[in-house]
Formats: sequence, C-alpha cells, structure tokens
Amino acid sequence: MIEAGVKSRVKILSRARYARRGCGVRIALISDIHGNLPALEAVLQRLEEQPIDRIICLGDIAVGPWPSETVKRIRALDCASIVGNWDAWMLDGVPPCGDNDAGKKLLEMGSFWADQLDADDRELMRKATPDLRVEINGSGLAFFHGSPRSYNEPILAATPTEELTHMLHRLEAPITVLGHTHVQMVRRLPFTLIVNPGSVGLPFLEWPVSAARVSRWAEYGILDFDEDGRVSVELHRTPYDAQAVLDYTNASGVPHAEWWTDCWEPA
Repeated sequence: MIEAGVKSRVKILSRARYARRGCGVRIALISDIHGNLPALEAVLQRLEEQPIDRIICLGDIAVGPWPSETVKRIRALDCASIVGNWDAWMLDGVPPCGDNDAGKKLLEMGSFWADQLDADDRELMRKATPDLRVEINGSGLAFFHGSPRSYNEPILAATPTEELTHMLHRLEAPITVLGHTHVQMVRRLPFTLIVNPGSVGLPFLEWPVSAARVSRWAEYGILDFDEDGRVSVELHRTPYDAQAVLDYTNASGVPHAEWWTDCWEPA
C-alpha cells in the first residue's frame, strides 16, 4: 500500500522571502484529487521543482482508492481547502440519484470509501470552507469548488455569458478559480478571468460526467503574479503510474471496480 507522507517537502515560501527573490507570488491550484494518492504525489513532486507561495485545494479530496491516506497527505501540506460535493456527501451521506445507473454505482463506491475515513480525516474535511477570498497586490481572487451558488454546479466553457454575469459579477473578483468539472479551462469575461486547473486524480476528456473518459495523467494549475500585479495562468499535466491505480482499485474490494476502471482511457 502507498503510505501518506509524514510532512510536505513542497517549498512554501513566505511573501517576504519571495519578494527578496525578486519575484511576485505563485499560487498552486489542486482540485478533485478523488483519493488518487499516486497522482497527488506526482503533482507535489513537480511543485517541489519550483518555489510556491501557497497551495489551494479546491475540494473533492477523499472519494477514491486511497481516501484516508489522501486526506492525511493534504493535512501534511497545511493548505487552504474548499469543500467539494463529494467531501460533503462522504461526511453527511450521499444524496438520492433516481434511476441513474452510473450515479448509483458511484454513490455505492463513495459509501465504501467513506467507511475508510477515521475521525481525524473527518475533522480535517469539516474544516474546509465553502469558498475562499484572497487578495494579491490589491487584486481579489475568489475560489469555489463548483460555483458561488453550489458546490455541485458546473461552470463550463459553454455556460452562457449572461448566466455567468449574473452569477459572478457581484463578486468583484478579477480572477475566479473553480474545479468540479475535471476539465481544465481558462475563460475570459469582461469583469473576471475564470480558471479551472482540472483534476489531479480523475481528469476528464470532456464534460458531462455521464460520458466522461478518464485520462492517465494528473492535472494542476499555477497562478503567477509578478511584482506589478500582472498574472499569468499555467495549466499543467504530469504523468504517473495510472495502471497501478487501476490494479489497486480492482483488488481493493470496492463495488463496481471493473466498471470504474473501464472508464479510463487505454494505455
């Protein structure tokens, strides 16, 4: 079994130290880890190669093959964390899904993985916030899992601009960061830049989830603010041993394991 690290080796620099390096501020974005500890470790290894001011996790940490171990790894990072839909469901019970066969399978798998969380895991997950506001060089950033209205609402490249204006304009945030869809995205509106770093543990080729195929890489993002407050967005993908994840899942006893692993793209 893969063990969770005791403490993070990722270089987290204070803003004062970063300024002495002649740089601005770099924020690493991780989201939708889904209990995929090997994918998370691959992303953290990449982040070790560069200075990072802080890490922000956009939610859906535990629901996956290594639920408890992944929560403990996030605890070791001591990063800000936002509650995702699956985080809430694992703590408080999964919702009814009607006649959706895929949904029923996922909820049964989620219940199996939720039973592996210990009291410390649940305590950490309950400390996650529904949203987060951060100010960098006078610019406000807003962070959510899904949308300001719900952690289970997707914001997509095809979401009508009129709807997004109604939803986001009141935030007065030049940058809005969110996850949930498992699809990387940068979308510019007149009043905000929307950034989705994709998924660490279950990156999709496309949305909706009912037709999703899982890619065999891990995704994350970086917001890089220079000293003048200008920002660049980096969307990254990094390889890892995805086959080991599928093999472990099939041997773990989780219900519907073969169905779940069949949703992954072939090697």
